[in-house]
Amino acid sequence: MTSSNTNPLAEDLDRILARTEPLWQELRGERILITGASGFFGCWLLETFSWANRRLNLKARSVALSRRPGVLYEKAPHLKQDASIALHAADVRTGIFPAGTFSHVIHAATEASAKLNNEAPQQMFDTIIEGTRRTLEFSTAAGVKRFLLVSSGAVYGTQPHQLTHMNESYPGGPDPLNPASAYAEGKRAAETLCSLAASPQLIVSSARCFAFVGPYMEIDAHFAIGNFISDRLHNRPIRVRSDGSAERSYLYASDLMVWLWTILFKGESRRAYNVGSEETWSIASLAREVAAALPPEVDVQIAAAPTPGAPVHRYVPSTARAREELGLKAEIPLREAIVRTHAWFAKTALLRPPISKYALATGGSNA
Repeated sequence: MTSSNTNPLAEDLDRILARTEPLWQELRGERILITGASGFFGCWLLETFSWANRRLNLKARSVALSRRPGVLYEKAPHLKQDASIALHAADVRTGIFPAGTFSHVIHAATEASAKLNNEAPQQMFDTIIEGTRRTLEFSTAAGVKRFLLVSSGAVYGTQPHQLTHMNESYPGGPDPLNPASAYAEGKRAAETLCSLAASPQLIVSSARCFAFVGPYMEIDAHFAIGNFISDRLHNRPIRVRSDGSAERSYLYASDLMVWLWTILFKGESRRAYNVGSEETWSIASLAREVAAALPPEVDVQIAAAPTPGAPVHRYVPSTARAREELGLKAEIPLREAIVRTHAWFAKTALLRPPISKYALATGGSNA
């Protein structure tokens, strides 16, 4: 059994539990399904479930559904010792769901893989749509009372350069005629499916997730902050592959978990909540912040100079709804988030074999 002496996430997990403890009573003696269990979100959801379940003696059980369940134990081998977590190997598009009744579902199965979205947009779209439709059908049949869709800020399409923060009522959307919109349009349609499935018996909420940083994230994909942390882990100069003018914001993983569990337990049905930080950073300033946070400082190499007068590509949420309706806020400053993430990767790399490639559920871009 994992203890605070052996789990490198213990401090984060204690912080999450302190902020969410009363909410967990709803899960006492219940059973929850988490799809996408081996991804960034899935690992953190299972870590927090395991921690709260043990500390509060909830006697709850979790079924972790994944196409590649073995990857979960590669990344979090200590979870294999937790008898309250059962792995279930299945593809949400075609596989057989677990038997029995469940009280809650968190559907986090879709990868935000730029490679897949660019090379096989039809597969990306079908994975989101079919996976969500079948998970909702399963939830209705299994007696689920609360369902959380892990959606994305991509549903808004390109953020207008004059709009500093995107709120949930923004009426725009991605270009439906552009194949690159497969992921974003899939998430939009998934939210519609959730709205259609909601009923007095099934509360369905959506978390529109933006960009994140923390342990378990993919640091060698197309996510800027992960790339920069990877550069420092390998003692390389930090490389920005663009002009660095694009703007993002980053929420630390422990804050992310507080937000997702709170939305699951307290979110209104047929309602979406932005999940992310409102603190804006250009990619160039982010690179310099990573360099400053992880001494000794190194050179920051930016591929090109910004074009004068060009509009800024921005991906930053307004989180007023989550703050005002659910009392949520970002607590971990970015520099601390960077330090914690770097320390976790540095430590865990010494404790386990290399991890299989996997993709983060959502995030920013080194572009």
